[in-house]
Amino acid sequence: MRWDAQALSPQEPELPGPEPRGSYHGDAGGSSTSGAAPAPGALLPLAGLVRSISTPEFSGVTFHEVTAKSVLNKVAAGSRMPFEWTINPYRGCSHACVYCFARKTHTYLEFDAGLDFDSQVVVKVNAADVLRKELAKPSWGHHQVALGTNTDPYQRAEGRYQLMPGIIRALADSGTPFSILTKGTLLARDIPLLKHAASQVPVDLGISLATMNEALAAAVEPGTPAPRARLKLIARLRDAGLPCGVMAMPILPWLSDSDDALETLFSALSSAGASGVTAGALYLKPGTKEWFMQWLAANHPELTDRYRQLYSKGAYPPKEYREWLAGRVRYFKARHGFTARSGFSHRHARNHSRVAGAGQAHPTTQAVSTDQATLF
Repeated sequence: MRWDAQALSPQEPELPGPEPRGSYHGDAGGSSTSGAAPAPGALLPLAGLVRSISTPEFSGVTFHEVTAKSVLNKVAAGSRMPFEWTINPYRGCSHACVYCFARKTHTYLEFDAGLDFDSQVVVKVNAADVLRKELAKPSWGHHQVALGTNTDPYQRAEGRYQLMPGIIRALADSGTPFSILTKGTLLARDIPLLKHAASQVPVDLGISLATMNEALAAAVEPGTPAPRARLKLIARLRDAGLPCGVMAMPILPWLSDSDDALETLFSALSSAGASGVTAGALYLKPGTKEWFMQWLAANHPELTDRYRQLYSKGAYPPKEYREWLAGRVRYFKARHGFTARSGFSHRHARNHSRVAGAGQAHPTTQAVSTDQATLF
């Protein structure tokens, strides 16, 4: 992702209210403080930088507030991604998922793919205003826009900066369909807004949840809401008449791929009312692989040799493992009432009918496209 489209703002923007301590839902919190100098490790100059700040509510995290000339990102031609346009209001992610495929993108900003990705968060503070101008251009074709494709738009920083309401309104008001994938239960704050948007344009929502093992989740995605909190969010979205598929990725070899683990996961997703599930194995591209293997050596040293062998030929495990896992996923999907091809895919926003009113059930998520063969 390029940052050369950002321009320095001569004034500091006024911050929204502080992020609540220990909450993902916007409850009352403490005060925030900012310093004139960035926290240690911040690499300057960063194009478009307004200021770098840290607050007691986000211990160990530095926010680099930037202004942007553009927030709509065109996906490269020939990509197999099921969307053509994306928006990423944040770069870096305090969810700190050890397996996050986007880690290497932080090196484009001259941060590292490990701790910096978790703790040096770039915020496009003017994202909504810039987006509204871009969507108003006669050349805009009202293509579907995907959010949550690189870093989570509902990570904890969103409680402080509140960028998503403006982004949602801009997309809906312009007649632009959109999809959101998140682990952040802060999305519940925006349910009324999303319902209104879904009466204007096709909207698709997905929750990322791949294990119900609370201890494992806390270890591999330490900054995220707990699995049961995400289950409650799924149920709330479905009760509101909104679509909600689940991205059950990554399934971790020897950690979350047992029949007991899959049974617990798919049973819970079915009970919560998920409209479909897309599941697949851990993907370890360069930049992510090194960080994940470091975590594995510290937490599960007995598995390090097995993982090195499994991922010795690339970012994906061998075809034999993928086919085995796909078979188990198909079995548990059928066992818990999910159709064979139902799942979450950002492309579904184009196919959903509009939500007509509160409490109306949303159609079952469409089938996953054939160009996503690695997503089961």
